[in-house]
Amino acid sequence: MAKLEVGATAPSFTLTAADGTSVSLSDFAGRRVIVYFYPAAMTPGCTKQACDFRDSLDALQAEGFAVVGISPDKPEKLAKFVERDAITFPLLSDPGHEVLESYGAWGEKSLYGKTVVGVIRSTIVLDAEGRVELAKYNVKATGHVASLRKALKV
Repeated sequence: MAKLEVGATAPSFTLTAADGTSVSLSDFAGRRVIVYFYPAAMTPGCTKQACDFRDSLDALQAEGFAVVGISPDKPEKLAKFVERDAITFPLLSDPGHEVLESYGAWGEKSLYGKTVVGVIRSTIVLDAEGRVELAKYNVKATGHVASLRKALKV
């Protein structure tokens, strides 16, 4: 799948959240949005990343950002993740990978020296008009939110 480039219009989506509600990109119209894609809820790296976003949420929101996490996990697993780690932003389920693919966050990657197909840990920052402001692919879970905040001057 092609990666999104700065200036591109972000693909729209509507996905099921951990609480069973539907969340659409259009729900955030007029706001800057950080959409991050992660492989699997409740794994060490994904937990670290989600908790880093959770712990930075007040500062990000103060600058006008919303945060949304997307993975192929089912809503039931996401609900356990939200409860276990007190995640305070929407976690969305994309079990068919349609949104992951449309954002360039699904494809071949190297895992422990083997080539596999799966989620490419990625973060896409959208401006208030829904255009890509920043696109980071193959990011590391640890330290990513801090480097993202630095890039966004938050």
